[in-house]
Amino acid sequence: MEPIKLYFDVRDIFRSPRLALSGKKIWIFLKANLFGFAIYWIISYFAIILSGTNFSEAVNNFGLYPCIYCTENASLLAHIIYWIGIAIWVISIFFACTAVSRITYKQLKGDDFYSVADARNFVKNHRYPIILSWVSILLIAAFFSIGAIIFALIGKIPYIGEFLFAILYIIYFFGSVFTVYTLIVFITSFIYSPAIVATLEEDTMGTVFQSYSITWSQPWRLVLYHLILLPILVIGVAIFKWFWFAGYKLINIIFGVDWLMGAKLHNIVGLASDLVNPQFGFCNFMKCSVSVTNQQLLLSLQDGALLSSTEYIAGTIVAIALFVLLMSIVSYGLSILSVGETIMFTIFKKKSNDENLLDRSDEDDITEEESDENIDDDKEKEKDDSTT
Repeated sequence: MEPIKLYFDVRDIFRSPRLALSGKKIWIFLKANLFGFAIYWIISYFAIILSGTNFSEAVNNFGLYPCIYCTENASLLAHIIYWIGIAIWVISIFFACTAVSRITYKQLKGDDFYSVADARNFVKNHRYPIILSWVSILLIAAFFSIGAIIFALIGKIPYIGEFLFAILYIIYFFGSVFTVYTLIVFITSFIYSPAIVATLEEDTMGTVFQSYSITWSQPWRLVLYHLILLPILVIGVAIFKWFWFAGYKLINIIFGVDWLMGAKLHNIVGLASDLVNPQFGFCNFMKCSVSVTNQQLLLSLQDGALLSSTEYIAGTIVAIALFVLLMSIVSYGLSILSVGETIMFTIFKKKSNDENLLDRSDEDDITEEESDENIDDDKEKEKDDSTT
């Protein structure tokens, strides 16, 4: 199959919402988000319990959205555990980004049959550079910062320190500039590591090098392209969300007719909506406050009627479905980002090195060629054997 024809300029970025609207890509992000959220939810409640809050009380207060900063007297250990949960969620999203970038790269090359299982195996075989690349860049920045502290301590030595500072000042200056540049490269690596690994199949050092390279050679495109991609992302997600909410409202209109489900539907959907979208401030900028608890929701009146036990169970099940749909909206947004970053990196390589990544033979192509060669060799051998 022929690769997709790219312009290798800003026009290609506008393909992102269409290419991102793929069941495979959204499904990959949806699984990553649900897995990451489940781990975050469990670990967060564990951290809240360590802070001395009863589990049932915590669930009644926070429901689906636990936050350690809404808990009084939380220990340092509780905060660390809480951020471990967030880190696991972020890492799962990074793995999903790499899988989606790989599918996008293969799609750009003309392979529309690259499966989710293939992408999962690719991520499994290249999982370390995805995370260790930007961790390595942080360590580089930390190394220079620690070095600066050491030389600053040497500068405190009477008489000698002043002269050493003056003599080595130009070295300190360029070291400081490089540290600032490295922190900028860290942002680049954080954004583009999945795309770099997915397209070039780089190891950790190769991914670090590519991050430094595109930051140096394409700085204005890094900024300009994101100024274009982010509004596209907002518009794409808004349209996607509109269709989701239109379907949600249509169900309520039809099923909510008095001679059909009527009040029963309003009870079920009302409870589900309150569980997924609770009516209390969640770690707002001013303070954490809870005005409505889940226990109160259980006893609350929907259209003037107390919820029955079956309606509460049904509402909880519907809440799970609504939460999954909510996560699918987030997943589509992440899919647009991942596709956009992959297209951007393909453009960067073309602009900086005049290298068309779509013409490059990746490891899958090489494996297929070797397999075809082995098959041909076996056929030739069988032919020779039959002749003799």
